[in-house]
Amino acid sequence: MGCGKTTLGRKLAAKLNYPFIDLDVILEQQTGVTIADYFAAHGETNFRELESKVLKEIVYPKNAIISTGGGLPCFFDNMDWMNTQGTTIYIKLTPGMLASRLEHEKHKRPLISNLEGDGLIDFIEAKLKDREKFYLKADYIIGNKITVDGIIELVKVLP
Repeated sequence: MGCGKTTLGRKLAAKLNYPFIDLDVILEQQTGVTIADYFAAHGETNFRELESKVLKEIVYPKNAIISTGGGLPCFFDNMDWMNTQGTTIYIKLTPGMLASRLEHEKHKRPLISNLEGDGLIDFIEAKLKDREKFYLKADYIIGNKITVDGIIELVKVLP
């Protein structure tokens, strides 16, 4: 959450002339409500089940760049499934960097909407502690300094 998956994914897709798919957008289109509203109305368990179902039922175009929600890799067999379907990348940032990026978007994110300052950082640290074992299964781990060209070189993708 907040690491720049969508922004970086869009730039990478544009550079490679690949389709870009944001699973959060697809979820919102399919449910007719925002993720925050769905989460609030149906709870995390129902949301995670729907998210996993959508991930696995979409027919993806060849060479697409896909952005997922931050929790998606951590439920069911989603990360293992993604690793068998394509190349996965974990954008690893510090809790402080993530908190700074998320501060102005909290209203869109149900898990952090009521957190501030140290409370937000503590929450992010706890989430990363729980989730990182899944994120570290990614094919590549990058930081915030990498460029789109750097990603292309790293994974040896040719447009």
